[in-house]
Amino acid sequence: MLVSHISKFKGGWYIGNFTPSLYKNKNFEVCLKTHHKKEKIAIHYHKKATEINLVIKGKMFVNQKLLKKGDIFILKKKEIVQAKCISPTAKIIVIKFPSDSRDKFLC
Repeated sequence: MLVSHISKFKGGWYIGNFTPSLYKNKNFEVCLKTHHKKEKIAIHYHKKATEINLVIKGKMFVNQKLLKKGDIFILKKKEIVQAKCISPTAKIIVIKFPSDSRDKFLC
């Protein structure tokens, strides 16, 4: 059995085609992302990837929609993402496919 900790991974990304990764592959990425109320989340999009996101804690506005614990939202490739955390913290599980660390473009 392999045991690790989320703090060992960059930005909460722990599976995907990057280093460090618990399971390196090109097909998908997995992240436990934590956002903070005062954080400025960069407006961005992905040319290749789709993201499936599950809010597990807190509240956020994503593309002008209020999302809270239990909400699932899908961001398709080339969809511009504008996000803001409105609770002290928000945590989301992100599954992004395919895995390409160069596929993030700031607006």
